[in-house]
Amino acid sequence: MTSRRLRIVLGLAVCVGAAGIATPLAQQRGGSYRQSYTGNVRYDGRFVFVRMSYPWSGGRGAPWAHDYPTGEEHFMKILTAVSNVGAHVEASSIMSFGDPELFKFPVVYLCEPGYWSMSDEEVGALRSYLQKGGFMIADDFPSWAWGNFDVQMSKVFPRAEWRELTPQHPIFHSFFEIDSFDIIPQAYNLGGRPRFMALFEDNDENKRMYVIANFQQDLSEFWEYSETGFYMVQNTNEAYKIGVNQFIYGLTH
Repeated sequence: MTSRRLRIVLGLAVCVGAAGIATPLAQQRGGSYRQSYTGNVRYDGRFVFVRMSYPWSGGRGAPWAHDYPTGEEHFMKILTAVSNVGAHVEASSIMSFGDPELFKFPVVYLCEPGYWSMSDEEVGALRSYLQKGGFMIADDFPSWAWGNFDVQMSKVFPRAEWRELTPQHPIFHSFFEIDSFDIIPQAYNLGGRPRFMALFEDNDENKRMYVIANFQQDLSEFWEYSETGFYMVQNTNEAYKIGVNQFIYGLTH
């Protein structure tokens, strides 16, 4: 990483939210969200942060909405500041796995996969999305959530085998150089050390990656609170760097 990029990230990690826009939807914080949101960004060729939703009947605070919308607003400011990705910065989308519009967007973000479930139709749609070039990032991922996540993905690809990534994988060098996982921050105890698990086409690590799971990590927690000083700037920067690498990788592969 160049010193110029480092300065940009350090500066934005502190003040990225200063010009944020609070909307009525943003202020709801997840409790009354529907599974599909009619205010999604209309496709115009620019990159859109797409957050995936799933059924939730547990009252306020839908798990898939954790850190919404501040997490993605802050992240998109960083992504567009350090790269030349043309994107919607202050607007994002919420989609269900059965939404036909999903196929217009190359990268999607799934939060709290421990509560995730899909209908048969959604399973088929996600399979088609990934096989046709889509890429999914799973985050906010405590250790206990792995069982359910693995069950859901086994419906999509019954013969798929998870591969644990090392720092040598190209995804950790797609923009910033991440040579060690010792720098990976943890906002709180998620059950173990941070790990990166991935699914590949035909279980071949030399072929295209379908899904990356930020296992025992919660990167968006750092994104959400980056304007508050709640977490150390160094840790917040690392969380942004990992996220930028993953999204850039998804966009270019």
